[in-house]
Amino acid sequence: MDVNACMPWTSISSKASDQAQGDENGTVESTALSVSTVLATHDNYGKLYVAPELQFEIEETADDPSAQAYQTKKDAKFWDDFYVNFGDWQVGYPGSGEDTGKVVDLALDNTTGSGFRSKYPYLYGHLGMKLKLVGGNSAGTVTSYYLASVYEKWCELDFEFLGNVSGEPYILQTNVFAEGKGDREQRIYLWFDPSEDYHYYGILWNQDLILFLVDDTVVRVFHNSKDLGIPYLEYQPMYVYSSIWNGEQWATRGGADKTDWSQQPFIASYKDFDVDSCAVFGHGEEHADTHECYKKLYSSWYGDAESGKLTQKQIDDLKRIQYNYVIYDYCTDTERFEETPKECARNWPQ
Repeated sequence: MDVNACMPWTSISSKASDQAQGDENGTVESTALSVSTVLATHDNYGKLYVAPELQFEIEETADDPSAQAYQTKKDAKFWDDFYVNFGDWQVGYPGSGEDTGKVVDLALDNTTGSGFRSKYPYLYGHLGMKLKLVGGNSAGTVTSYYLASVYEKWCELDFEFLGNVSGEPYILQTNVFAEGKGDREQRIYLWFDPSEDYHYYGILWNQDLILFLVDDTVVRVFHNSKDLGIPYLEYQPMYVYSSIWNGEQWATRGGADKTDWSQQPFIASYKDFDVDSCAVFGHGEEHADTHECYKKLYSSWYGDAESGKLTQKQIDDLKRIQYNYVIYDYCTDTERFEETPKECARNWPQ
């Protein structure tokens, strides 16, 4: 895929520069680098996305959830919930004794990548883990963490980390598939170097909305818009996947920067696996059929009425991400879509 061919890059204008610093009332603030500062540092990215002028529909906000709900399970071990599904000889388990299995390394070389999958599919919940990405020259590499079902018209929620040449920033691409329909890519810069340390990446998924989380920051929301004729992710349990693979044909500047195999192996590390959900197709008390998962949903912290609303912090997070870090949004891609997709107005605050 030629990414540059489908990106609505817009030259930096006074409007865009104003948006990168905040709105006219000064209500959008960031303690991190603005995207204009990032772009000034990285010459390969000389153009700036302009935030869409969409009406964000929200009536009221929820109280902030307990911080405990977003904490990962530091003692969780890989094989409690996952297994290697390809490239098993490329998978390492640093540590010894009781610590073995708490950290997993996935490697990519010029023969193959590697990956793992959860033992069970999950229906709704809060799922995440901590990742430390490939350091140095990671151009052409793609490190992914995603949820996906196995039906013909599948559902999928993607985190894809697109590597770059040394000194240039990683790009985080997220996407949403519902009943086999995707094409909902959004790309952002992160406000830190994800190869220097572990950071948390998670998904909260309930009957009303889906949140994409980076540490404790919401970077994307996808609301249930079935009333607008937009399919939502429901009924289909999804497995958790993660992998590292060679995407040099498209991942870095549309394929302009290839993978430098002299730097192999490329290693991404995972730990603190967090699954607070309802597993399907299993046996015993810990697993249930889909009917039991719906019952759990409506009695759980992640599925209660308050979880159907955004907190004020989450709204502020989304504004900060929108104005400071977004570099591509399908909602503003007029070359791909003659009309703005209907769900877009619900998924960005103004």
